[in-house]
Amino acid sequence: MHLEISAEMVLSQLKYTVNDSSLKQVTLAMENTKGFDKFAKHLISLNDNLKHMNAYIALSNHTELFKIKSENTTNTALLEEFHATVKKWSDKYHVSLETIPNKEVYYILGVR
Repeated sequence: MHLEISAEMVLSQLKYTVNDSSLKQVTLAMENTKGFDKFAKHLISLNDNLKHMNAYIALSNHTELFKIKSENTTNTALLEEFHATVKKWSDKYHVSLETIPNKEVYYILGVR
């Protein structure tokens, strides 16, 4: 069974309010993320797995991409788990990420 991932579904799963502005932003992110449909459902699962680490998937305010962000700045063990989880996910689904120096943020570029 193939599940169609819609802009509204992504917004809802990432806990965004569905309105014209957020629909436009998520649609652009989906279009600008190479092969988004190949890993979209796994993006939602990753978001769920990151919650206990005080981390999440979000829409970038600076680029038309999704980002993976950790709000944790003090718990070294959770930060290590965050980075390991993101790396394992990107390797498993062949997703290219751009890291931001000195920040706990990754931009999701798309499939390799």
